[in-house]
This record gives sequence, structure tokens and C-alpha cells, in this order.
Amino acid sequence: MSDEASPAWSSLRVSLAPTFPQLQESEAGGALAMELGSDGWLLELTPDGRLLCQYGMALEDVMALLSDGTPEDLGTDEIAKQAKYYIQPAVSKYRTILLKSGFSEQTEMNDDYVAARFERNVDLTNPTAVQDLMRWCVKTIGVAR
Repeated sequence: MSDEASPAWSSLRVSLAPTFPQLQESEAGGALAMELGSDGWLLELTPDGRLLCQYGMALEDVMALLSDGTPEDLGTDEIAKQAKYYIQPAVSKYRTILLKSGFSEQTEMNDDYVAARFERNVDLTNPTAVQDLMRWCVKTIGVAR
């Protein structure tokens, strides 16, 4: 894919703005993201046609939770395992409904965070279907407690 945004992506972005004014882009022409409620879930739409619902934890936050012990003695892998443990209750709350709705689950890990990511391909040329799926995510995860 080229660095130029596709016409479908550009058109979709314009159509989403009034419906989801809280969408933010981290870089020009890049993915659009917004928080799903106050529980820490994030909804992201990518220019290559993926809708992501993700929940994660910064490794720095895990280290703070473990600070009673000696987290500086733990390697990144061990801290990442702890992060997965901490995010499981929030993720398991929605895992079944997301998987039944066509999302696939992956774990994303880097030096800064660990996240459970639920991903589904969307048709960028069908703004109505994308908006409907985004509304469903907001309704299902964003307002549920």
C-alpha cells in the first residue's frame, strides 16, 4: 500500500467525523482511535480496513503495581506476563461476544505495553456498515459496566 490515503479511506474519515467526533488520529492520514467508555478499552480504525477493540496495560503501570516486591529484578517478559494477568478480567468480560461477532483475538506486546486486541476487517467503501459496527462496539463495550 502506498503512503497516499486511499479515496475510500478519505471518504470514510469524512463520513465518520459527525457521528464519532471523539475519533482522534495519531498521525496525519493514519489510524483513527477513541476510548470506549472509561474502562480503558480503545477502538481503532486503520487505513487498511481493520477495526480493533483493544484493552491493554502499560508495563510501567504493572511495575508500579509490583513495587512492593522488587520489579527491577523482573525481566520484560515476566512483567508482560503480569500485565496479561491484570488485563484478563476486563478482556474475559467481552471476549465471547467479540469472537462471536467475527473478531479475532491477538496479544500485542512491545517494550511499553501489553494489549489484548480484537480485530475485524471492514469494507472501507461501505461507510454505513463501518459506522454500524463501530456503534455496536460503543454500545457493547463503551457503556457496559
